[in-house]
Amino acid sequence: MSNNPLFHFHSITEYHRAAGLPKPAHPLISLVNMQDLNRPLAEGSFSLIYDFYSISMKRVQNAKFKYGQQTSDFDEGVLFFMSPGQVFGMEIEKGATLHRPEGWMILIHPDFLWNTSLAKGIKQYEFFNYSVYEALYLSDKEENMITTIAQNIEQEYHANIDRFSQSVIIAQLELLLTYSERFYQRQFITRKMASHEILTKLEDLLDAYFYSGTLAKQGLPSVTYIAEKLNLSPGYLSSLLKSLTGQNTQQHLHNKLIELAKEKLSTTKLSVSEIAYELGFEHLQSFSKLFKTKTSLSPLEFRHSFN
Repeated sequence: MSNNPLFHFHSITEYHRAAGLPKPAHPLISLVNMQDLNRPLAEGSFSLIYDFYSISMKRVQNAKFKYGQQTSDFDEGVLFFMSPGQVFGMEIEKGATLHRPEGWMILIHPDFLWNTSLAKGIKQYEFFNYSVYEALYLSDKEENMITTIAQNIEQEYHANIDRFSQSVIIAQLELLLTYSERFYQRQFITRKMASHEILTKLEDLLDAYFYSGTLAKQGLPSVTYIAEKLNLSPGYLSSLLKSLTGQNTQQHLHNKLIELAKEKLSTTKLSVSEIAYELGFEHLQSFSKLFKTKTSLSPLEFRHSFN
């Protein structure tokens, strides 16, 4: 038997059955109160994959949650989001005194969103692709607001279903997600020290990459590469940068590249073609086009402005 078993849940009903819960009142959406789980947590680690969305407010003592390469303690309540197909890991500390989990979890099957504003709109909320390490830490007031909305959703699907039920639930979900987006923006600002430490690490990483000759060999680093080096998810990094600088990661990389191009154009006698090659461009035209888009000048026009 594997030391880290993987449990894959294809439906909300299947999850309820595995958790020792009654059959869900609605097959495509369910609010699970963590205190109602009837399967005791055991020492060791395991991983979960859902074929549905989840929004979780969890508080579990003496347990660690893992998503991607990050591990976090969840002694305090935090809100985090998962898309279908993502892997969520949990590790129970050996010899720990286990407490019943607290909090709640909304499970939403993609079929519930069919033909609604959230069918495509849910993909605009980048925090569904953040890691648990990048979860949303709420104030008591914010947690109460989010929990009230979750309870409204539960009350609605437990009521007599009519033609308005889905629209009411979708509106409540959109409200919850909009508040979450607002609170994430607040978190980016209030955790300034941590945010600026990430910016410093980003600049150090890019300086090492840009000034080592790696650009000529491998081209511009991908957003995924940068995020992995910083131990962040690509979505969280881009959202953080946009909040602090107004630019996403790709824009930040391009601006850094243009600044280096300006430096070479103004301080060296290298030809524009040689500079383009050193910056990782296979074609001069691609470099010239990007440079003009960013500066409104061609590389030669920029160089001549210094003469």
